[in-house]
Amino acid sequence: MSSAWSIYIVVFSLVNVAACLWLLWWTSRRRGADAQGSSSQTTGHDWDGIREFNTPLPKWWLNLFYLTIGFAFVYLALYPGLGSFAGTQGWSSVAQHDADAAAADASIRPLYEAFADKPFEALLHDPQAQRLGRSVFAHNCTTCHGSDAQGAKGFPNLADQDWLWGGTPEIVLTTILDGRQAVMPAMEAVIGAGSVPAVTVYVQSLSGMAADPQLAAKGEPHYKMICAACHGTDGKGNLALGAPNLTDDVWLYGADFDSIAQSIRSGRNGMMPAHRDIIGEDKARVVAAWVIAQSQRAAAEHGSK
Repeated sequence: MSSAWSIYIVVFSLVNVAACLWLLWWTSRRRGADAQGSSSQTTGHDWDGIREFNTPLPKWWLNLFYLTIGFAFVYLALYPGLGSFAGTQGWSSVAQHDADAAAADASIRPLYEAFADKPFEALLHDPQAQRLGRSVFAHNCTTCHGSDAQGAKGFPNLADQDWLWGGTPEIVLTTILDGRQAVMPAMEAVIGAGSVPAVTVYVQSLSGMAADPQLAAKGEPHYKMICAACHGTDGKGNLALGAPNLTDDVWLYGADFDSIAQSIRSGRNGMMPAHRDIIGEDKARVVAAWVIAQSQRAAAEHGSK
């Protein structure tokens, strides 16, 4: 917050509280007797001989208002409320949140520490570890990957056998803890705008989709000269680079012509945020085990069909 905004907030807040104090004092004054000898003024309303008086508030009620204003001044001195002034107590919502989060983590840490030294294979078949992994996933991963872990356009499906960086426990754990940055460079300037359709059709042909053979033949040289560096000459990708396999039926951004052409033309940037400082290694282990279990279950179901 800039100093100008801070000064504005301080002045605005104090002037408003002081104005409330003055208004209470001014409206509570007795103004003497009226023409009929009453000690209270009337509002000017008269109905069937009944006059409406402007009687001051009872003292006990008025004093409650004064106490409220006094409380406001004390609160603003002790806690944040006046611009960038932090208050004499040094309290902040961030510090309070961190303290509460640390207390909550300390109370549940033993649940996860119990699985810290167990091998992944054991975690895959441990019902409690799976329940904990599902809980961690629900609270931290569903925003991108969905509650069923099947992802969405631009967010990988974790419940299949297709892995951009590899699906071994160690690699999945690294992905969760340290994140990933996947980049598909924009290639329009490299291969030429006129060649984008041909390369798109060739890429579609790699996965067995119906494609114009003549147009695909025109795109093949561009693919092998430029795209094969990451995706391989056979189009099966490269796990070390996070380059996807183009020969299967799994497409992160869509398999239609326009989606593939957009990827080639303008590139893609996919990021998996690092969660080491968010959930810690113990929670990461159980959620990695849960994710891998979903992938293995999907593979078993697919193989039984």
